[in-house]
Amino acid sequence: MTREFSPTDPHAAPLHGQTPYQIERRVLAGVPCLIERPVEGVEIRALCLVYHGAWAAKEGKLGVYSALTGRGVAVVIPDAALHGERQADTPPDLNAREYVWESVRRTVAEAPALIDALEDLFGPHPEKRRPLWIVGSSMGGYVAQTLMQTERRVSRVAALITSGVWAEPEVGQPQLREFLDAHRPLTHATKAPSIPLLLASGEADPTFPLAAHHHPTAAAYRAAYAQAGAAHLLHEATFAGVAHYTSVSMRDHVLDFLKENFDKA
Repeated sequence: MTREFSPTDPHAAPLHGQTPYQIERRVLAGVPCLIERPVEGVEIRALCLVYHGAWAAKEGKLGVYSALTGRGVAVVIPDAALHGERQADTPPDLNAREYVWESVRRTVAEAPALIDALEDLFGPHPEKRRPLWIVGSSMGGYVAQTLMQTERRVSRVAALITSGVWAEPEVGQPQLREFLDAHRPLTHATKAPSIPLLLASGEADPTFPLAAHHHPTAAAYRAAYAQAGAAHLLHEATFAGVAHYTSVSMRDHVLDFLKENFDKA
Protein backbone atom coordinates (compact mmCIF):
# COMPACT_ATOMS: atom_id res chain seq x y z
CA MET A 1 0.00 0.00 0.00
CA THR A 2 1.33 3.44 -0.96
CA ARG A 3 0.53 6.33 1.37
CA GLU A 4 1.28 10.03 1.14
CA PHE A 5 2.90 11.83 4.07
CA SER A 6 3.25 15.51 4.84
CA PRO A 7 6.72 16.83 3.92
CA THR A 8 6.68 19.00 7.06
CA ASP A 9 5.52 16.25 9.43
CA PRO A 10 6.33 12.85 7.90
CA HIS A 11 5.56 9.37 9.16
CA ALA A 12 7.48 8.46 12.36
CA ALA A 13 10.01 5.76 11.54
CA PRO A 14 13.32 4.31 12.77
CA LEU A 15 16.04 6.88 12.13
CA HIS A 16 19.77 6.99 11.82
CA GLY A 17 20.45 10.66 12.39
CA GLN A 18 17.70 12.22 10.34
CA THR A 19 17.56 9.41 7.77
CA PRO A 20 14.60 7.02 8.08
CA TYR A 21 14.91 3.30 7.41
CA GLN A 22 12.72 0.19 7.64
CA ILE A 23 12.99 -2.92 9.81
CA GLU A 24 11.50 -6.20 8.64
CA ARG A 25 11.44 -9.74 9.95
CA ARG A 26 11.56 -12.44 7.32
CA VAL A 27 12.27 -16.14 7.14
CA LEU A 28 14.53 -16.69 4.12
CA ALA A 29 15.56 -20.20 3.07
CA GLY A 30 14.40 -21.33 6.51
CA VAL A 31 16.54 -18.77 8.35
CA PRO A 32 14.84 -16.15 10.59
CA CYS A 33 16.30 -12.74 9.77
CA LEU A 34 15.92 -9.11 10.71
CA ILE A 35 16.47 -6.74 7.81
CA GLU A 36 17.29 -3.05 8.12
CA ARG A 37 16.80 -1.47 4.74
CA PRO A 38 16.35 1.92 3.12
CA VAL A 39 12.79 3.16 2.87
CA GLU A 40 10.61 2.16 -0.05
CA GLY A 41 11.73 3.70 -3.32
CA VAL A 42 15.43 3.89 -2.42
CA GLU A 43 17.68 1.62 -4.49
CA ILE A 44 19.37 -1.27 -2.67
CA ARG A 45 23.02 -0.86 -3.70
CA ALA A 46 24.66 -3.52 -1.49
CA LEU A 47 23.89 -6.29 0.99
CA CYS A 48 25.58 -6.69 4.37
CA LEU A 49 25.15 -9.95 6.28
CA VAL A 50 25.86 -9.54 10.01
CA TYR A 51 26.54 -12.68 12.07
CA HIS A 52 26.31 -12.57 15.86
CA GLY A 53 28.32 -14.49 18.45
CA ALA A 54 27.66 -17.64 20.47
CA TRP A 55 24.71 -17.69 22.88
CA ALA A 56 23.43 -14.47 21.30
CA ALA A 57 20.69 -13.74 18.76
CA LYS A 58 19.95 -11.50 15.81
CA GLU A 59 18.17 -8.89 17.96
CA GLY A 60 21.46 -8.01 19.66
CA LYS A 61 22.86 -6.58 16.41
CA LEU A 62 19.80 -4.53 15.54
CA GLY A 63 20.80 -0.90 15.06
CA VAL A 64 24.55 -1.50 15.25
CA TYR A 65 25.14 -1.10 11.51
CA SER A 66 21.96 0.77 10.59
CA ALA A 67 24.04 3.75 9.40
CA LEU A 68 24.61 1.73 6.22
CA THR A 69 20.95 2.05 5.26
CA GLY A 70 21.57 5.72 4.49
CA ARG A 71 24.02 4.58 1.79
CA GLY A 72 21.49 2.25 0.17
CA VAL A 73 22.67 -0.89 1.97
CA ALA A 74 20.33 -3.60 3.24
CA VAL A 75 21.66 -4.95 6.55
CA VAL A 76 20.60 -8.57 7.06
CA ILE A 77 20.95 -10.11 10.53
CA PRO A 78 20.23 -13.86 10.64
CA ASP A 79 19.83 -16.03 13.68
CA ALA A 80 22.82 -18.35 13.50
CA ALA A 81 21.93 -22.04 13.48
CA LEU A 82 20.93 -23.33 16.96
CA HIS A 83 20.52 -19.74 18.22
CA GLY A 84 17.67 -17.30 18.77
CA GLU A 85 14.47 -18.68 17.30
CA ARG A 86 16.33 -21.85 16.34
CA GLN A 87 17.50 -23.13 19.72
CA ALA A 88 15.11 -26.07 19.57
CA ASP A 89 17.20 -27.51 16.72
CA THR A 90 20.16 -28.12 19.04
CA PRO A 91 21.26 -31.78 19.18
CA PRO A 92 21.34 -33.13 22.75
CA ASP A 93 24.80 -34.71 22.63
CA LEU A 94 27.03 -31.64 22.13
CA ASN A 95 29.37 -30.12 24.68
CA ALA A 96 29.73 -26.32 24.81
CA ARG A 97 32.48 -26.06 22.21
CA GLU A 98 30.79 -28.55 19.91
CA TYR A 99 27.60 -26.49 20.18
CA VAL A 100 29.52 -23.45 18.91
CA TRP A 101 31.12 -25.29 16.03
CA GLU A 102 27.97 -27.16 15.00
CA SER A 103 26.30 -23.76 14.79
CA VAL A 104 29.15 -22.46 12.63
CA ARG A 105 29.10 -25.52 10.38
CA ARG A 106 25.34 -25.33 9.81
CA THR A 107 25.35 -21.55 9.36
CA VAL A 108 28.05 -21.78 6.69
CA ALA A 109 26.22 -24.64 4.94
CA GLU A 110 22.95 -22.70 4.71
CA ALA A 111 24.52 -19.39 3.63
CA PRO A 112 24.37 -19.99 -0.16
CA ALA A 113 20.61 -20.59 -0.04
CA LEU A 114 20.16 -17.54 2.20
CA ILE A 115 22.11 -15.38 -0.26
CA ASP A 116 20.06 -16.78 -3.14
CA ALA A 117 16.88 -15.85 -1.26
CA LEU A 118 18.16 -12.33 -0.64
CA GLU A 119 18.93 -11.90 -4.32
CA ASP A 120 15.40 -13.06 -5.14
CA LEU A 121 13.93 -10.72 -2.52
CA PHE A 122 15.70 -7.59 -3.71
CA GLY A 123 15.77 -8.45 -7.39
CA PRO A 124 18.63 -7.89 -9.82
CA HIS A 125 20.68 -4.72 -9.68
CA PRO A 126 19.93 -2.74 -12.85
CA GLU A 127 23.61 -2.44 -13.81
CA LYS A 128 25.78 -4.96 -11.94
CA ARG A 129 25.88 -7.54 -9.16
CA ARG A 130 25.40 -5.93 -5.77
CA PRO A 131 28.39 -6.07 -3.43
CA LEU A 132 27.92 -8.62 -0.65
CA TRP A 133 29.65 -7.80 2.62
CA ILE A 134 30.00 -10.05 5.67
CA VAL A 135 30.49 -8.82 9.23
CA GLY A 136 30.95 -11.39 11.98
CA SER A 137 31.83 -10.99 15.63
CA SER A 138 33.26 -13.74 17.86
CA MET A 139 31.57 -16.95 16.63
CA GLY A 140 30.23 -14.89 13.75
CA GLY A 141 33.85 -14.19 12.87
CA TYR A 142 34.37 -17.92 12.40
CA VAL A 143 31.44 -17.89 9.97
CA ALA A 144 32.75 -14.81 8.15
CA GLN A 145 36.23 -16.25 7.68
CA THR A 146 34.85 -19.56 6.41
CA LEU A 147 32.52 -17.87 3.94
CA MET A 148 35.57 -16.10 2.52
CA GLN A 149 36.77 -19.56 1.50
CA THR A 150 33.48 -21.07 0.35
CA GLU A 151 31.23 -18.31 -1.04
CA ARG A 152 32.62 -16.49 -4.06
CA ARG A 153 29.86 -13.87 -4.03
CA VAL A 154 31.37 -12.33 -0.89
CA SER A 155 33.27 -9.15 -1.77
CA ARG A 156 34.36 -7.71 1.61
CA VAL A 157 34.68 -9.19 5.12
CA ALA A 158 35.08 -7.76 8.63
CA ALA A 159 36.02 -10.39 11.24
CA LEU A 160 35.81 -8.95 14.75
CA ILE A 161 36.87 -10.16 18.22
CA THR A 162 37.55 -13.60 16.77
CA SER A 163 40.33 -16.02 15.88
CA GLY A 164 41.69 -18.08 13.03
CA VAL A 165 43.66 -20.45 15.25
CA TRP A 166 40.80 -22.88 15.91
CA ALA A 167 42.62 -25.08 18.44
CA GLU A 168 39.67 -27.00 19.86
CA PRO A 169 40.66 -30.01 22.01
CA GLU A 170 37.13 -30.35 23.38
CA VAL A 171 35.61 -30.85 19.92
CA GLY A 172 35.39 -34.57 19.22
CA GLN A 173 32.48 -34.95 16.79
CA PRO A 174 34.00 -36.28 13.52
CA GLN A 175 32.08 -33.92 11.24
CA LEU A 176 33.23 -30.95 13.34
CA ARG A 177 36.88 -32.09 13.38
CA GLU A 178 36.64 -32.39 9.61
CA PHE A 179 35.20 -28.86 9.34
CA LEU A 180 37.94 -27.39 11.53
CA ASP A 181 40.71 -29.12 9.61
CA ALA A 182 39.26 -28.13 6.23
CA HIS A 183 38.82 -24.41 6.94
CA ARG A 184 41.19 -23.38 9.77
CA PRO A 185 42.44 -19.91 8.66
CA LEU A 186 45.78 -20.37 10.37
CA THR A 187 46.63 -23.10 7.86
CA HIS A 188 44.16 -22.34 5.04
CA ALA A 189 44.29 -18.55 4.65
CA THR A 190 45.41 -19.04 1.04
CA LYS A 191 42.11 -20.80 0.20
CA ALA A 192 40.27 -17.49 0.41
CA PRO A 193 40.43 -15.05 -2.51
CA SER A 194 42.25 -11.82 -1.73
CA ILE A 195 39.24 -9.62 -1.09
CA PRO A 196 39.28 -6.69 1.34
CA LEU A 197 39.48 -8.10 4.88
CA LEU A 198 39.38 -6.27 8.20
CA LEU A 199 40.64 -8.19 11.22
CA ALA A 200 39.83 -6.23 14.39
CA SER A 201 40.33 -7.18 18.04
CA GLY A 202 40.14 -5.72 21.51
CA GLU A 203 43.48 -5.37 23.23
CA ALA A 204 41.94 -6.40 26.58
CA ASP A 205 39.94 -9.37 25.21
CA PRO A 206 40.22 -12.27 27.72
CA THR A 207 38.47 -14.69 25.37
CA PHE A 208 40.85 -14.13 22.44
CA PRO A 209 44.09 -12.63 23.83
CA LEU A 210 46.02 -10.84 21.09
CA ALA A 211 49.20 -12.90 21.39
CA ALA A 212 47.37 -16.22 21.15
CA HIS A 213 44.77 -15.31 18.54
CA HIS A 214 44.91 -11.96 16.73
CA HIS A 215 48.65 -11.97 16.08
CA PRO A 216 48.95 -15.49 14.60
CA THR A 217 45.72 -15.05 12.62
CA ALA A 218 46.88 -11.73 11.20
CA ALA A 219 50.29 -13.23 10.36
CA ALA A 220 48.63 -16.05 8.39
CA TYR A 221 46.53 -13.62 6.37
CA ARG A 222 49.48 -11.27 5.93
CA ALA A 223 51.50 -14.07 4.34
CA ALA A 224 48.58 -15.18 2.13
CA TYR A 225 47.82 -11.67 0.91
CA ALA A 226 51.48 -10.91 0.28
CA GLN A 227 51.79 -14.12 -1.73
CA ALA A 228 48.82 -13.00 -3.83
CA GLY A 229 50.28 -9.51 -4.32
CA ALA A 230 47.32 -8.01 -2.45
CA ALA A 231 48.81 -6.86 0.86
CA HIS A 232 46.98 -3.54 0.52
CA LEU A 233 43.61 -5.31 0.86
CA LEU A 234 44.33 -6.60 4.37
CA HIS A 235 43.37 -4.23 7.18
CA GLU A 236 44.32 -4.87 10.81
CA ALA A 237 43.17 -2.94 13.87
CA THR A 238 43.30 -3.36 17.64
CA PHE A 239 41.48 -1.23 20.20
CA ALA A 240 42.98 -0.25 23.54
CA GLY A 241 40.95 -1.14 26.61
CA VAL A 242 38.34 -3.10 24.64
CA ALA A 243 37.49 -6.58 25.92
CA HIS A 244 35.29 -9.19 24.22
CA TYR A 245 32.72 -6.92 22.61
CA THR A 246 32.24 -4.72 19.55
CA SER A 247 33.05 -1.24 20.83
CA VAL A 248 31.76 2.00 19.36
CA SER A 249 35.18 2.79 17.90
CA MET A 250 35.44 -0.70 16.43
CA ARG A 251 31.96 -0.41 14.91
CA ASP A 252 32.83 2.97 13.40
CA HIS A 253 36.04 1.48 11.97
CA VAL A 254 33.96 -1.29 10.38
CA LEU A 255 31.59 1.25 8.84
CA ASP A 256 34.50 3.19 7.34
CA PHE A 257 35.99 -0.05 6.01
CA LEU A 258 32.74 -1.16 4.41
CA LYS A 259 32.06 2.22 2.82
CA GLU A 260 35.61 2.50 1.44
CA ASN A 261 35.31 3.44 -2.25
CA PHE A 262 31.59 2.53 -2.14
CA ASP A 263 30.23 6.06 -2.46
CA LYS A 264 32.39 6.53 -5.57
CA ALA A 265 30.87 3.50 -7.31
